[in-house]
Amino acid sequence: MKSIQITKNGGPEVLELKEIKLDKPKENEVTIEQKAIGLNYIDTYHRSGLYPLKLPTGIGAEGSGIITDVGLDVKDFKIGDKIAYAGAPLGSYSTHRNYPTDNLVKIPDGIDFETAATLMTKGLTTFYLLHKTYQVKSGQTILFHAAAGGVGQIFGQWAKSLGCNIIGTVGSDEKIEKAKSYGYDHVINYKKDNFAKKVLEITDGKGVPVVYDGVGKDTLIGSLECLSIRGMMVSFGNASGPLSEINVPKQIQPKGLYLVRPAMQQYLRTREEIDEASKILFEKIKSGKVRIQIHKKYKLTDAIQAHKDLESRKILGPAILIP
Repeated sequence: MKSIQITKNGGPEVLELKEIKLDKPKENEVTIEQKAIGLNYIDTYHRSGLYPLKLPTGIGAEGSGIITDVGLDVKDFKIGDKIAYAGAPLGSYSTHRNYPTDNLVKIPDGIDFETAATLMTKGLTTFYLLHKTYQVKSGQTILFHAAAGGVGQIFGQWAKSLGCNIIGTVGSDEKIEKAKSYGYDHVINYKKDNFAKKVLEITDGKGVPVVYDGVGKDTLIGSLECLSIRGMMVSFGNASGPLSEINVPKQIQPKGLYLVRPAMQQYLRTREEIDEASKILFEKIKSGKVRIQIHKKYKLTDAIQAHKDLESRKILGPAILIP
C-alpha cells in the first residue's frame, strides 16, 4: 500500500509518499480499499504540529471505500460493504488501511464514494454545531465565518433548511456569490468591512444569539462584539491562527456571553450517537436539502499541492484526494 507519512512537523513539503506493508486487520478492525479521501483544514494542523502527534505518523481522518477484509469479532460489517468514516486513528491519506469499526458507517444507496468522503467530517461537524452545541430555532439570525469553505457550504444549506436567517463572512469578494448560492442571506467580506458593525446593522443593533467560528484569530474579537446578551461564541477552528487571549471581565462578562470549543469526539462518542448523526446527515443529502459540490479533486501523489491550496484559501468548498 502507499501512504502519506510525516516524520517531522513543518510545511506541506514534509508530506512523504511511502510504500508500507499493511498487516491483517486486528480484532474489531476492517481493511479498506480507499476510493476517496476527505481533505480538511485540520490536516494542516496535524502536519504543522499545531495539534501535536507522535511521529512518525500517517495523516488524514476521513475517507470512503470498500471493505476487503475483516478482523475477529467484526459482526456488523462484511467484505464488500461500502463504508465511510471520520475520526482517529489518523491515516486516511493512503490507498488501503485498517480501521476500527467504531466510527464506520455504511454508505446508503444513492450516495457515491466521493460525496461520502467529503461528508463525514464537514457534514457531521455541521450536525453537531446546529443540533447539539447550539440548537438553532427557525427564524433566528445567526453568523457563520468562512461561508464559502467546505463546512460553510454544508452549513449554509442545512441552516436554511431549519428556517434560519444566515449571515456569512468570506475572505474575498470572489467568494461572496459562491456563499450566497449556499443559502446565506447576507455575506460580508471580513477583510474589507467591519463585519461586527455590519452584523449589528443587519440585526438592528440586537446582535446574533450565536456565532460559529472556524477562522479564529482574525474574527474572534469582532464575533464577541456582535453577539447578543447571553449569546454563544462557538469556536470550532482557527484557520487564521491560534486564538488570542480573552479579557473575561471586559469581553465576556458585560453581556454574559458563553464561549465553547467543541470537537466531534465530544458529540459522537457512542455507536448510537454516530448512527443518529449519520442518518440525519444522509437524509439531508438524499432529500436535496443539502447538495454537495466538490470544488477540486487531487491525486494522492499531489497531497503537497493540496495542502498549499488549503492554506492559501484557494479551495472554495469541499475537496478530496483520489488514491
